[in-house]
Amino acid sequence: MSLRPLPLATVLLATWLCLSPALAQDVPPPEKSQPVASSDDPDATENATTQVPLAEIQRLVSVYNAVRQAYVDPVDDSKLMHSAIKGLLLDLDPHSTYFDKDDAQAFDEETSGAYDGIGVEVQQQADGTVKVIAPIDDTPAARVGLKSGDIITAVDGHPLTPSDAEGQGPLRGNPGSEVTLTIERDGVDKPFDVKLKRETIRVASVRGRMLEPGYAYVRVAAFQADTAADFEHVLDGLQAKGGNALRGLVLDLRSNPGGLLTSAVQIADDLLDQGGIVSTRGRTPISDAKFSATPGDRMHGAPVVVLVDAGSASAAEVLAGALHDNHRARIVGSRTFGKGSVQTLLPLDNGDSVKLTTARYYTPSGKSIQARGIEPDVVLHADAKSPDAHADYAEALLPGHLHGEDEVDGEAGSNAGETLDGDAPIAAALAELKKQVAMPAPKPRS
Repeated sequence: MSLRPLPLATVLLATWLCLSPALAQDVPPPEKSQPVASSDDPDATENATTQVPLAEIQRLVSVYNAVRQAYVDPVDDSKLMHSAIKGLLLDLDPHSTYFDKDDAQAFDEETSGAYDGIGVEVQQQADGTVKVIAPIDDTPAARVGLKSGDIITAVDGHPLTPSDAEGQGPLRGNPGSEVTLTIERDGVDKPFDVKLKRETIRVASVRGRMLEPGYAYVRVAAFQADTAADFEHVLDGLQAKGGNALRGLVLDLRSNPGGLLTSAVQIADDLLDQGGIVSTRGRTPISDAKFSATPGDRMHGAPVVVLVDAGSASAAEVLAGALHDNHRARIVGSRTFGKGSVQTLLPLDNGDSVKLTTARYYTPSGKSIQARGIEPDVVLHADAKSPDAHADYAEALLPGHLHGEDEVDGEAGSNAGETLDGDAPIAAALAELKKQVAMPAPKPRS
């Protein structure tokens, strides 16, 4: 089926959205420190958010000049201003950040699905260490057993510091080059090393198979530019194997860190005949958008079960929430990560970019999952023998996270979910799917 043109065609989650230059403003430097009187201000009739805080800017300039003139060692002007710009974003929230040119390029590579590295989604920590959000399927990181919630503290024996976040970072490198990571993991007493060989990561974000005759399984590992088309191709292939009469589908979104919103919206549309998919709300009109389904369900109404865990974030939560709120799918697994914010990418004239949180997103029922996550209909628990079976892993536990609408102070992350590995959750999802099959399989369609 075709999806209606989307008003924010380049929107990303998780991280990952594009900002219209319409939000950027050219602001002249202040000539004096006193605020401009409203009666003399040509923009006085505009929203207060467009007015420049002259006194604060004057203070910034004063500190800038003091450092430039009196710091013990000379500081390059461009480096000093670069640090000042980064500082504007530092205390906003964990997902607002400044991308150097190399970082911006890496960002583009990851959304396109090809880059050189180890194949892992990460969250930069304030002390320079890196938290693993999720290893990408069939990559060096996944093959050596990296897990959601792991902390990478050193690369090739060198402890990570905040400066290591600049550029593409030490995890990137030429294909074939080796790298040793030092890992801290919940439930493991001491840090341990793992050795990996970097590859060109061409992420196959969708794969599928038949679990039993009539019951299909599709795994979506991330939402990239081609993910929706790949999903349709894989599902159509499984439909053909099932004689165009699939009885049900298990959609596996475990440890899916998110990605392109448009891909998640398209997959939701593939499984819905009608209804809302997701809406976003921010402080500016361009941040507000609403996405709805168009007629046509590739599963022809057959039941769907969505499998999630604590590593299911952002666009993965959008898809799960859309199917659940439209009563199209049952959710099985553990509470999701709870990243309900929209990031927007603003390209700068020097090749750098700013990634800024500009909106919250809401499921079709109007719920925000920010710092809350999606609670499954059927709750599963990790194997008690797994070292990270009860790991605290949630947006609500990130320092400086956006406060959720239903978040209670002092209880952040108290109901954090668990990461669910292995095949046991798939078996549980299949059992739940069979419960939903209350009538004969649909007749084949010509």
